Amino acid sequence: MKNDADLYIMERELLQKGYSLICGIDEAGCGPLAGPVYAAAVILDPGNALEGLNDSKKLSEKKREELFEQIREKALAWSVASASEGEIDEINILQARLLAMRRAVSDLKLAPELALVDGNRDPSLGIETLCIVRGDSKSASIAAASVLAKVSRDRYMQELASKYPEYLFEVHKGYPTKMHIEKILQHGECPAHRKSFLKKIYAREKHEDVDRRS
Repeated sequence: MKNDADLYIMERELLQKGYSLICGIDEAGCGPLAGPVYAAAVILDPGNALEGLNDSKKLSEKKREELFEQIREKALAWSVASASEGEIDEINILQARLLAMRRAVSDLKLAPELALVDGNRDPSLGIETLCIVRGDSKSASIAAASVLAKVSRDRYMQELASKYPEYLFEVHKGYPTKMHIEKILQHGECPAHRKSFLKKIYAREKHEDVDRRS
């Protein structure tokens, strides 16, 4: 696992090349059956490193929450945006992911000179962009964005849990766990579900039901 210093290597090299406002971008929530997809954009302060920063998936929930507050306090600029379930169903999850990224960047209070984007798809930000596969484990800026996006989405799913308690969103955060699928089959879908994502589940259940009857 990379240590804190290693994550900043990419940013330090870019600063030496003359870039000053480097923006990391990442998303959370591409795979779930429910809830929006979230994206965050972060411009870190080169002189104010964050201790313990890492890819959000490698951090405990407690550490993510701690870093969430530190990033918002210490970053030069940050923004979190989303694309709704309806938008996901209308334009597909990939395009919704890129849309959320564009929204996050456009909401920054500072205009970045360079964007470091997690993954291999260019979201067409209108600025110089580097797409980095597994960027959340290679760039401090992207790692910070991954934390903001993940925590923001998890908090939203907690809110949905209060609105739709029968689905237990607070437990699975909308991901396609066995529990979540059972709740969907038991109660049907709610407005927070991505209809385009449920088609395969319904088709599989129908097929299994036919097998049970035969």
